[in-house]
Amino acid sequence: MHGADATFNVAGTLNYATEVDFHGWTHDDRVRHASFQGLREDKSTKEVVREVKAMAATNTSATAKRRSAPIAKSATKTENKVGAITLTHPDRVYWDDVGITKRDLADYYTQVWKWMRPHVVGRPIALLRCPDGVGSQCFFQKHTSAGVATEHLHLVPEKSDKIISIDNLDGLIALVQAGVLEIHTRGSTIDDRERADRLVFDLDPGPGTNWRDVVAAAREVRKLLSELKLKTFVKTTGGKGLHVVLPIKPTSWDEAKGFARAVAEGMAGNAPDRYIVTATKAKRKGRIFIDYLRNSREATAVAPYSTRARPGAAVSTPVEWSELGALKSASQYTVKNLKTRLARLRKDPWANIARLKQKLPKLK
Repeated sequence: MHGADATFNVAGTLNYATEVDFHGWTHDDRVRHASFQGLREDKSTKEVVREVKAMAATNTSATAKRRSAPIAKSATKTENKVGAITLTHPDRVYWDDVGITKRDLADYYTQVWKWMRPHVVGRPIALLRCPDGVGSQCFFQKHTSAGVATEHLHLVPEKSDKIISIDNLDGLIALVQAGVLEIHTRGSTIDDRERADRLVFDLDPGPGTNWRDVVAAAREVRKLLSELKLKTFVKTTGGKGLHVVLPIKPTSWDEAKGFARAVAEGMAGNAPDRYIVTATKAKRKGRIFIDYLRNSREATAVAPYSTRARPGAAVSTPVEWSELGALKSASQYTVKNLKTRLARLRKDPWANIARLKQKLPKLK
């Protein structure tokens, strides 16, 4: 279809799930300031619910068990303080399978803060809140809402809402207090939201692929971009895949997304048996999905060192390219073992990422 006057006839009803960013709901349940992000052929329309509804699997029995179980007697208010934040119910279990509590999560973020800080401070963030822990009802939110105290957060008006950012560890611990189990960041800074400064190539393995396939895909992205004189960084997602991250000179979102799309489509075109750029589940068997749609203005990706709201309490972990061969999975590092890894490191694997301002080349 071309031109403003193009028309077509449709027989029957078409049902497609789409990804749409928006800034809230009207009183008559319509989305406000919606912007189309792309088709989501990996989702059925029946799976689509309002943003405030559960996005993680609901486990009613686990929730009931957690609510009925007595919480251990809390310590004094002084002992429950982490910086300026007082944790209520610090013994509340967030990860049942590994016994990690709210206090444990606050302690984890305190330990990794110096590593995490450069990647979250000054960036718009989105939150996955699971107040009763993994397996209970969770809420994904990009804007402020009831249940999240804002005293220690950096809020920036955007249209009819306020987007969230943090300036310090107190802001991060305030999110822990609110039951935030995942932190996602945009590819821009809070002060320059109209331009991207980081691109993410999200490598998501389909059924029938293995971890070696994901590692090979990440190395191929690195090689391709290296040939364009671009330096990349890599991290585990804490789920099944890897993120290849490209720091760039602030660039318009159209140009940034266009570049990411060209790279992804080029890889899929050269090796269609190994890679795919559409999210269609039926077509992903035996292939790696290269998700470039995270590179748009309001899209997000899980932040470095953020925990994941899934069993095991895995963490999205930056690694050196030389470490990929020894990694066993994307969920190898967790709240419980990451401290040991960081203690052994001689340098930060992503130490130079903020200094790199790479200009995107024009692709033919």
